[in-house]
Amino acid sequence: MASSQGKEARTGWLLISPPAIYAMLLLAAPLATVLLYSVLTGGRGEIGLPFTLSNFAELFQKPIYQSVMLRSLYVSLAVTFVTVVLAYPIAYFVSFHVSPSKKALWLFLITIPFWTSYVIRVALWRTILGYEGIVDSALINIGVINEPLNILSNGMLSMIITLSHAYAPFAVLPIFVSLEKVDRSLLEAGQDLGESKLMTFIRVTLPLTMPGVIAAVLIVFIPTVGDYVTPELIGGGKVPLIANLIESQMLKIRDQAQGSAIAVAAMFIVGMVSLVFVLLNRRFLGGQK
Repeated sequence: MASSQGKEARTGWLLISPPAIYAMLLLAAPLATVLLYSVLTGGRGEIGLPFTLSNFAELFQKPIYQSVMLRSLYVSLAVTFVTVVLAYPIAYFVSFHVSPSKKALWLFLITIPFWTSYVIRVALWRTILGYEGIVDSALINIGVINEPLNILSNGMLSMIITLSHAYAPFAVLPIFVSLEKVDRSLLEAGQDLGESKLMTFIRVTLPLTMPGVIAAVLIVFIPTVGDYVTPELIGGGKVPLIANLIESQMLKIRDQAQGSAIAVAAMFIVGMVSLVFVLLNRRFLGGQK
């Protein structure tokens, strides 16, 4: 009996060892290196002992670091809000108003933006939002405006629009899955008791789908905080986010210790915000049991 259990244990270890080694080499090792570098003494192209926390202290002493981090959080939260608010009606329509035989087709169409490179999609938004671009030309032709808006000149707004489009499918899919799990008989019971469709949605559908909404929030929020391409292409590098600041420290200033400290601080902030959403998710899941 003991020998058979030992064989099963060895078989289990053999099965998980390849992905475990893969995760250690590509995830754990780089993360450990960044953590180590963040507490080393660094300078222009130099890094070494002694250990120090001055890199983190500098984050609180220089306003530039604080302003970039706050800007990154603001942009990410705004993108998350816009994306989820726009994604929910789409997921609701597909779940409740599209016939079961055509739902797969609709989900397939939603994923079409992933067929092209992320860089190409971001670059195309420069043409759409730029001076006398598609948006300006359309609004001028229908007489809404007389002069081009040049939305691209507003770095924050243009980044929010671009990132919201880029991450929209990530928000639609988890919300759709959550909507598919809603028992339709509960909605019918609510309306039979005299509730309107709006109140049934607010009191029944929305609470039941909050785990999917929170999952969508996490899926969108976490990567957008560290997005590098959009601020570089859309903002022209004039409105940098945290990833652009890290790139500048690592490659231009060549201060790997300070760049690592910024990365660790960003991971900590994102982790704390994500933890709040995870706890909210557990609350909604617990309330449904």
